[in-house]
Amino acid sequence: MDGPFSILIIIGAVIIGIMLLFYILPINIWIPAVFSGVNVKLLNLTFMRIRRVPPSTIANAMILASKSGLSDVTSDELETHYLAGGNVPLVVKAMIIADKANIPLTFKQATAIDLAGRNVLEAVQTSVTPKIIDTPSIAGVAGDGIQLIVRARVTVRANIQQLVGGAGEDTILARVGEGIVNTIGSARSYAIILENPDHISKKILERGLDAGTAFSILSVDIADVDVGENIGAKLMIDQASADLRVAKAKAEEKRAMAVASEQEMKAKSQKARADVIAAEADVPMALAEAFRKGNLNIR
Repeated sequence: MDGPFSILIIIGAVIIGIMLLFYILPINIWIPAVFSGVNVKLLNLTFMRIRRVPPSTIANAMILASKSGLSDVTSDELETHYLAGGNVPLVVKAMIIADKANIPLTFKQATAIDLAGRNVLEAVQTSVTPKIIDTPSIAGVAGDGIQLIVRARVTVRANIQQLVGGAGEDTILARVGEGIVNTIGSARSYAIILENPDHISKKILERGLDAGTAFSILSVDIADVDVGENIGAKLMIDQASADLRVAKAKAEEKRAMAVASEQEMKAKSQKARADVIAAEADVPMALAEAFRKGNLNIR
């Protein structure tokens, strides 16, 4: 029993040793890379595992880059980008699409865009295929006081050179909304906008609203224009109501002053009457006093 049991132990130890060897030395990753024409050393892949970098991620990215004709990407650059918190497969795919579409994009630019928190693959795809952004309903008031509610569709293309530090879609929407409001407000009548909605598009494109953003505005198409409230008439009604309330308040103030004046006059009249009555009451007493002192005689 000792002989066969010992052989089983040896076989098990060999199998475990081979498994540990394959785990420590990623031979299963290195062999496909070598046959794909990727110049990567087995020792480098081993050190990647020690540095807590998945060798499969780096190797697969290098294989994909090599097969797509991107020869200037090295394993050290990919590993550095991974350790910096970047998305290595996304960067490589973005560079491949950019290369096929003849869009200038270096590895340094791609990694900078990725580390800036933007989706570099989506940015490149937007550079190849323009993106449509729908604006919310934007209300503006024309010179004649009529409100117009406009919805537009903005076609943009990503500007690779402006992705790092450039403003995003929210800025584009805010600027387009401001342009729509200004264009409506500068029109003498709402009928001008209804007859020619392209007037809004032309004014917006002339203002260069994509400056400093990560996009280039290709077109602004007015999807819908609705007539809203008559703001001018509403303001006039509100002003008339306010004037009426002021007039009523002034009339009430005058009435109150008149009532107060009347009450004051009544009080003065009552006081004068009381003084007369008091004076009349003093007459008999004065006469009696005069008789008593002999100052008054009855003839």
